[in-house]
Amino acid sequence: MAGRGVVVVTFNHRIGFEGYGHVAGAPDNRALLDQVAALRWVRENVAAFGGDPGKVTVFGQSAGAAAIACLLAMPAAEGLFGRAVAQSVSSMFVTPAHAARVTAEVERRLGRSPRDSAPEVLVAAGEDVATQVIAGDPGRWGPMGYAGLAFAPVVDGEVLPDTPWNALTAGAARDVELVVGFTRDEFRLFASMLGGRPVDLAGALATLAPGGAEEVYRRMRPEASDAELYEVLMSDWMFRMPSALLADAHTGTTYAYELTWSPTDTFRACHGLEVPLVFGNVGDEMAVGLTGGSPDLPKVSEQFVAAWTGFAATGDPGWPRHDPATAVTRLFDAVPSDAEDPEAASRALWSRTGFPVIG
Repeated sequence: MAGRGVVVVTFNHRIGFEGYGHVAGAPDNRALLDQVAALRWVRENVAAFGGDPGKVTVFGQSAGAAAIACLLAMPAAEGLFGRAVAQSVSSMFVTPAHAARVTAEVERRLGRSPRDSAPEVLVAAGEDVATQVIAGDPGRWGPMGYAGLAFAPVVDGEVLPDTPWNALTAGAARDVELVVGFTRDEFRLFASMLGGRPVDLAGALATLAPGGAEEVYRRMRPEASDAELYEVLMSDWMFRMPSALLADAHTGTTYAYELTWSPTDTFRACHGLEVPLVFGNVGDEMAVGLTGGSPDLPKVSEQFVAAWTGFAATGDPGWPRHDPATAVTRLFDAVPSDAEDPEAASRALWSRTGFPVIG
């Protein structure tokens, strides 16, 4: 990417308990505050590296895309960037009360306050809570039980005043130009990890989806098994529809995309597939593993590299702007194309409820 005339900056930030765990007397969302600090550093120092502090584009994927969505909604980040790319935005945002319950579980495993624990011990305790306590227990943990995650951005009313969808609908970041999208088969990567284990489609529909979802999904895919419908539901809930509705919510210039390229039957257009494509790393292990070394890999990667660097430089990724009325979307494939509302049934379904804070 840096060879295309842009200056690329990457940075580390706290994650897990250190980034999002609730600690009495400490700010929530320390991961997001780390990112704001990094962006302030960029504003103050990037000119020394040939960059323009007045033309900053932030981009991230998955939890990173959720962070981008948060930055769009955060008063502390206002003015630090003018363009943003959010790749597969997560749906999960929690209340301080939910975050405090997770902390209580972590403390039980530690036998002490997180303040008195070494970072590596906190990491292990957080992972244990996610896999041994939260995963598979939606009765107690709600949607997070299906995700099997302990930590997520906290809508604390201060660092993060509201969910990104609500904030953008109210006009936040209207001056920021946005590219947002997802992959067609987001959950396929996770489904392959399940190894054919039984899934709780009825419970997931009741816990995660708007009313009437099962009818919509069965009408969309009448021949699909419960496992296949579970995969579609989880794709929509975790990443696809949060991204689609973020595009709808943004009141400024927006461009939407979907990665439809499916080079293998195993992974298809799965979560994370676009990461090596965006960076042009067509020969690395992740790219080859997810694509089977498809001969189309270099040209699909070139589409992403050109779009992301072009957007950073000019504000135009190379396809028509998004309008909620038509939802024109760039389809990244061996041969790219533009389509109106390619996920219309799912978008109409999830538009009824959106993604409320998980309490």
